[in-house]
Parts: sequence; C-alpha cells; structure tokens
Amino acid sequence: MNLVRPDGRSPHELRPLILETGYLNYADGSCLARAGNTWVLCAATIERRLPAWLIGSGQGWITAEYALLPAAGPQRTPRETLHPRGRSAEIRRFIGRSLRAVCNLAALAERQIIVDCDVIQADGGTRTIAVTAGFCALKQAVQKLLATAEISTNPIIEHVAAVSAGLVEGQAVLDMVYEEDSRAEIDMNLVITESGRIVEIQVTAERQPFTFDDFSRLFQNASVAINELIRIQHEALGE
Repeated sequence: MNLVRPDGRSPHELRPLILETGYLNYADGSCLARAGNTWVLCAATIERRLPAWLIGSGQGWITAEYALLPAAGPQRTPRETLHPRGRSAEIRRFIGRSLRAVCNLAALAERQIIVDCDVIQADGGTRTIAVTAGFCALKQAVQKLLATAEISTNPIIEHVAAVSAGLVEGQAVLDMVYEEDSRAEIDMNLVITESGRIVEIQVTAERQPFTFDDFSRLFQNASVAINELIRIQHEALGE
C-alpha cells in the first residue's frame, strides 16, 4: 500500500518550490524560498573584512547564519540573541560548507560573503531549502562584484542544491514535511552539485539500522530531485 502523505504528494514528488530573487532592496543578493508551508528568506552581504585567521591569506570566505523567527512554528521560538542553540550552529555550518564547496575562495580575494538564512515559517526541510535559496542569494552577490569589476574571475564553479529524503512506514519519500520527518525511520539530507558531485550526506537511522539498499533508494530519488531544484534556481536567476 502506498503511503498517503499529509499534503497529498506522491512519494517522489517535491513540494512546489518558488524562489523569488532580489526580494530585499538593501542586500547584495537575496532570495525568498517558499516550499509548501516552509518559507526561508536568505540575504547575502559582501564585507571587506575577514575572520582574523584569514587576514593576509589572499583568499576570501563564505559563511552562513541561520535562525528560526519566533513565530515560525506552532509554539513561539525564543530568539537566540542571548542563548544560541546547538541545532542552529550545526545548520549554519551545514549551509556554509555547502556554499563554499562550489566556490573558488581565492577568486574573492580578501572579501567575505555572509548568507543570512531566516526561517519565516517551518514545516520541515528548512536547512535544505536554505542551501538552495542561499546559493541564489550568493550568486547575486557575486554577480554584483563582477559587474562593478571588484573581482575579475567568477568564484562560483557550479550550482549546488539540497533536499531531504526519508523512509516513512517503509516508503521512500522526498522533501518531507514535519509530520513525516518526526516519524521517519530514516532521515537524510543530501547536498549535490550541478555536475552530480556529492557535497554532504547526513543520514540517520531514527528507529533501527538500515541497509545499503534503503540508502541507495533514498540517494537515487534525492539526486534526481536536485536536478529539478537546480533547474528552478537557473530559472529564478534568469539564466
């Protein structure tokens, strides 16, 4: 029997993703991503300063911030100004690694681009949607540097996107909403580049150990989905 998903999608179907680029007036690059009831706003800022450990290195840096807004979920989430949560720090690193993986940092010279990812509304997949939208914000910031001749070489090597996948009641599903994620037997987040190279795989057995066949099913479905996400990125960027 096929699993009946909360939003009626087929097991291998993504939520319709809308990427609205140039959403903010003052950011160097921005993108509002809407996938079902998950909304993430990403903004890229170019800074002419670096972390202390990179000063004098001749290379730039790309990093990310991530936060849930207080009313993003059913219960208010306290702001993290005074009490940062470990989950948010882990997701920040996940997004930053994903974006740096497709960039030649030397081509940025001694500049830093910070990609802020704020979850306006959360219903599963916030970290993967943040990577997909965050890349669009990053690319706009890089295009600004190129247009003003602040850099001469495009540091972006290729596109990158991410998606969640899982095993729910024995059924492999893509792009899980919270209700599915909370009861999944396997939970996976996958980051892949446009050329099909793997940046990161986060996969966990939530109930009991899984087989390689289980893993392979999820990976194959997710890698096909990422091709579609990258197509949506190109379209949103007018490419």
